[in-house]
Amino acid sequence: MTSRIKGNHGFTLIELMIVVAIIGILAAIAIPNFMTYQAKARQSEAKVGLGGIFTTATSFFAENGTFSVTSAAALGYAPAGSPKYSFSYGGTTINSGATGNTCSGVGTIVPSTATDTGFTSDAVGNVDGDTTCDEWTINDIRILSNTKNDVSN
Repeated sequence: MTSRIKGNHGFTLIELMIVVAIIGILAAIAIPNFMTYQAKARQSEAKVGLGGIFTTATSFFAENGTFSVTSAAALGYAPAGSPKYSFSYGGTTINSGATGNTCSGVGTIVPSTATDTGFTSDAVGNVDGDTTCDEWTINDIRILSNTKNDVSN
């Protein structure tokens, strides 16, 4: 009985180092994947925002017979909260104070337009903090496209 109490119990330094190495390898694999999934989730803001602009513009067209507006406020759409994307419609910016967005007004995106018979609207944002911007467009026939993808695969 006394030999059992006096026996050495616990982990050796090598066993602890192996566990630390395994945790480090798992973290090295998991963290980049997590960051990519997080950036993809942020892209849903652009999709939802442009869908809201499409719905609002379609309603505006039904009431006024034109997609053309004098200002973004005349359209009647405003994103809620503090969006990461800058949205524009008919050549005017809907929200100029997008948080964390260093991409306002730059990029390869086709400028938004609104005429009597159609429109294009765009969203530009930086979803992962690098120098590349994420760019989306939607038009009057609800074609949503990601013209420049900021999320690396």
